Amino acid sequence: MLQELVKEQHYLGAHSDEHLLYCDWTKRDSLLVTQEQFRQDLLKNYERMAAFGVRKSDAPYFLPPYEWYNQSVTEWTAQEGLQLINFSPGTRSTADYTWPEMGSRYVSSERVYHSILEQEANDPNRLNGFILLVHIGTDPRRTDKFYHHLDALLTELKGKGYSFVTIDALLQ
Repeated sequence: MLQELVKEQHYLGAHSDEHLLYCDWTKRDSLLVTQEQFRQDLLKNYERMAAFGVRKSDAPYFLPPYEWYNQSVTEWTAQEGLQLINFSPGTRSTADYTWPEMGSRYVSSERVYHSILEQEANDPNRLNGFILLVHIGTDPRRTDKFYHHLDALLTELKGKGYSFVTIDALLQ
């Protein structure tokens, strides 16, 4: 799959190698990793991407795992020559990793899909400039993979006049 994404010129960037949780969920300023652990995990992520022809210089944007970070992580990212980015809030797309046994935390692909359309309908800016996060790797227990619904979503949004760009094109 990654080879195909590279071939189609999608932007592929770092998101951590081991999907580390950098800071506490309840006390965000409390770090759970050292700067060296952060650095080594990031370097390993870039090493894995290099196997598919993606160099660090090709992928300067970094989206932290769990989309959860603090000021220290922001500074460490900058020291590595990267720009930290995050998704635009307002949809349930980030819950596309959940699975039914998670109970009330589970969000179906249908619900994710409709949350995106609700955001588009209700936000005064619509989805213009919106950064939508979709996971291409999810737990095997989630059999309802949201990425299987992307073609339909993109077709529907294109029908409303949207065009799509890579993150590097959006942020330049």
